[in-house]
Amino acid sequence: MQGLLRFWGTACLLCLTLFFAVATLAIISNTWGSSTAMPRGQDRVAVIDVKGVIYKSGAFGKRINELLEDKKVKALVVRINSPGGLVGPSQEIYRSIKKANEKLPVVASIGSVGASGGYYAALGARKIYANPGSITASIGVISEFANLEKLYQWAKIDRFALKSGKLKDVGSETRKMTPEEREFLTQLLMDIHRDFKMAVQEERKLTPEETEKWTDGRIMTGSQAMAAKLIDGVGGMDEAVLEAKKLSNLPGEAPVDYPESGKKNFLKELLSSDEEESLTGDAWQKLRFFFSQLAGQPGWRVWLLAPVS
Repeated sequence: MQGLLRFWGTACLLCLTLFFAVATLAIISNTWGSSTAMPRGQDRVAVIDVKGVIYKSGAFGKRINELLEDKKVKALVVRINSPGGLVGPSQEIYRSIKKANEKLPVVASIGSVGASGGYYAALGARKIYANPGSITASIGVISEFANLEKLYQWAKIDRFALKSGKLKDVGSETRKMTPEEREFLTQLLMDIHRDFKMAVQEERKLTPEETEKWTDGRIMTGSQAMAAKLIDGVGGMDEAVLEAKKLSNLPGEAPVDYPESGKKNFLKELLSSDEEESLTGDAWQKLRFFFSQLAGQPGWRVWLLAPVS
């Protein structure tokens, strides 16, 4: 019994020691781990990223609010490298940028791609810049489905659904879509597309005829988008930053606050969690993975098997 108690006591002490070591390193990391010096004492332009497929907006909204609270930030540049994504988060990012633009100048800079939801987000800015070869526009809505009925039959899988309403399983892959369902989904997409088109017409000051011409879902280069009046200037990040300084009456030598770049800070990435994560979800899995990597064994099993003298 005494040996068992000593075993568990030593194991708990080891876990606590590792926990406090990680916490201490995290504090040091947050204090000295930033890859860029923040020009806090000077009036400046701040850059914020929208990159990758858009499937949530909470972290972006939180960051943009933090920048708006900083009295030294006089303009924002939103750097967009996104092919789009979910409709709701794209609309939320658009509204966040539009709201920020009411307080200080916001310039959108489209990098390699800013299409569909990525372009939707850019509409909230006061000015939009894109490179000549950037891929942008794609002002449309798409929803894809697959009918796997024959595949299930081949695999001898009998799959079915119980539902409370006839449209509850619309888009199911287990059967053909009925004409009524197809019409229902088409109207749904058209409704979303109508909101997109209205935002384009309002923000880009287009005529109804111009709006109908350019909102058929086609992609465009930056040069084509400029000719269609969907952007304000052809240029890259430097041109967008210069425009932001001009709009905010900042001198050309004013500093620019870029997002942290370079090597990722592992401890910060490990312990960070935005509003859509929880300690019992992704953040906890990161912590478990970190300790298991240290131990060289999967999960927590190593602590139960390690010999303790």
